[in-house]
Amino acid sequence: MTAQNLLVELFVEELPPKALKKLGDAFANVLADQLKAQGLAPADAAVTAFASPRRLAAHVTGVLARAADKAVSQKLMPVSVGLDANGQPTPALLKRLAALGADASAVASLKRAPDGKAEALFHDSVAPGAELAAGLQKALEEAIAKLPIPKVMSYQLETDCELPGWSSVNFVRPAHGLVALHGGSVVPVKALGLNAQNSTQGHRFEAAVSPVVLKDADSYAITLARDGAVIASFAERKAEIVRQLAAAAAKVGDGAKPIEDDALLDEVTALVERPNVLVCEFETQFLDVPQECLILTMKANQKYFPLLDAQGKLTNRFLVVSNISPADASAVIGGNERVVRPRLADAKFFFDQDRKKTLASRVDGLAKVVYHNKLGTQGERMERVRAIARAIGQQLGGDVLAKQADTAAQLAKTDLLTDMVGEFPELQGVMGGYYARHDGLTEDIAIAIEDHYRPRFAGDGLPRNPVGVVVALADKLETLVGMFGIGNLPTGDKDPFALRRHALGVVRMLVEKDLPLDLRALLGLAVPAFGALIQDPSNALADFIYDRLAGSLREQGYSAQEVDAVLALQPQRLGDVAKRLTAVRTFASLPEAPALAAANKRIGNILKKAEGEGTVAVKEALLTEAAEKALFAAMQATVPAANARFEAGDYAASLQALAALRVPVDAFFDGVMVNADDPALKANRLGLLRELHRAMNRVADLSRLAA
Repeated sequence: MTAQNLLVELFVEELPPKALKKLGDAFANVLADQLKAQGLAPADAAVTAFASPRRLAAHVTGVLARAADKAVSQKLMPVSVGLDANGQPTPALLKRLAALGADASAVASLKRAPDGKAEALFHDSVAPGAELAAGLQKALEEAIAKLPIPKVMSYQLETDCELPGWSSVNFVRPAHGLVALHGGSVVPVKALGLNAQNSTQGHRFEAAVSPVVLKDADSYAITLARDGAVIASFAERKAEIVRQLAAAAAKVGDGAKPIEDDALLDEVTALVERPNVLVCEFETQFLDVPQECLILTMKANQKYFPLLDAQGKLTNRFLVVSNISPADASAVIGGNERVVRPRLADAKFFFDQDRKKTLASRVDGLAKVVYHNKLGTQGERMERVRAIARAIGQQLGGDVLAKQADTAAQLAKTDLLTDMVGEFPELQGVMGGYYARHDGLTEDIAIAIEDHYRPRFAGDGLPRNPVGVVVALADKLETLVGMFGIGNLPTGDKDPFALRRHALGVVRMLVEKDLPLDLRALLGLAVPAFGALIQDPSNALADFIYDRLAGSLREQGYSAQEVDAVLALQPQRLGDVAKRLTAVRTFASLPEAPALAAANKRIGNILKKAEGEGTVAVKEALLTEAAEKALFAAMQATVPAANARFEAGDYAASLQALAALRVPVDAFFDGVMVNADDPALKANRLGLLRELHRAMNRVADLSRLAA
């Protein structure tokens, strides 16, 4: 059972580029896992995935020609069922043995072992190890079946049997070749109507030979590169593109650098087999168009890499990743320059046409655009955003900010009606900022229009000025309140209106900008804008926002216990949450913390059972036990100082001050019966605990820290 390395390749027509990397990794991993499960490959076998536009391949080390035999112990039946009173096999046992290929002679070798309440009979045998051909056939079929194929296509293959005909095959793209090499030997497997062989095809135009014959599994990548002009490894091809992009930019000089875009890089890597980066250019007149438009059309439509100068401004040069490497590349360069020119001309035309109308003149057109069948048009939505923005602006900056926010909110969605945004929806907001400047609006308003979608994704920047923050908050709150108000909530993975993202955006602005706004009050500003269109969703929406905040905090490294302790109180000023978490972490490190957290939990349980009981104010005259007098005195000395520090925002000091209560609290529970027979004493003691509970839980619910 000599181990050798295995290479399996499926040669197909051009695969979908955006899915190629996932397809390559899935094919290799599932194939290797299946071989490992059958004992044909060791658990630590090295697996290398290959993926190019026309192939998926996997290299697995240490694969056996035949797996080792395995000892198998199989339960047959209870002894009482398998053997009669004389110890002879029953017909049921003999029938079961026959199914396993054994006869009555095997009865003597059967083992007896306890199995639950009864004793059972077990048959020991040796299962022969899987042969590589059969095991690889199973693994290959599983790997193909489990490919994350975006969309399957059907095609016909001519059958290879004696009777002529056609068979139907379903796969992501038509397959034309299958390679399966164990060392230097072909493994006789089949897939997608193809028989395994030791040859494949190289580059469509630049392969040195056709077909490319593979000597053995280990020479796959080298042979394909040498004879087939193909870099089979996705990672190596990507690294080569990055290297060539940097080298080409360096040749251009003046600090030029290609735009960074990992998604574009992956897509281009999936489009070429042997990359060749070329420098192209376009007429400088197109640079009058906003660079976001030019960059987007070059990336999205042509898969080009625009070049930026040292200041980050677009130049009139761009990089093309070609799949061919002719001695004279002028024809390739000229072709790409001709192709991009109409795209840029379209962008310039859209930009010029859009500027002929002001944003203000487009406001009425929003009334003709449906937003949601239950929430009206974009025009109606815009009026709601304006109302919310005015209210928030008034809270944060008085009349001046309210007026600026109102203007920006009125115009923020008007660029949806422009030709440029109609062609490139990704530029909404961005183009509104450009057109606002062209209309002579102030820079504050232009930036706010540009930024009001922020943050658009995890890690995105927040709006850059107060007007932008107000309009962005208003825009997101309008969406959240409206959708929650009509019961249109996210379910599972489905969130068509991106409500989770909007909630996180609200959280980030409130926290990172440390805005002096209470969450409930903020929702209270937004709900009236809808009138009778919705039911008030404030409670459910607040819970939703706190859930998003909790997830975000856990991702930042806070423990679930710390987060639960702070958010259990639903603090209204989200900007305070980080300070509360720091205070809780500091408090938890104190030696008094475990005892106080446990006592707090005990107090909470007592008060829950005695809900509605107890005095409003503690009567010192009814404190009869020494321990309760001591606790009352300690609270009188400690709680006012803790409260003062809480009001000053020094949450850590507030909790640390309460640590002095540990000894009197422990003594109270050791020496005082809360549920006294005298109703007056009981009510007074419950009142004392209620005051203590209130004082201890201002920063966080400390009971959540109890083990």
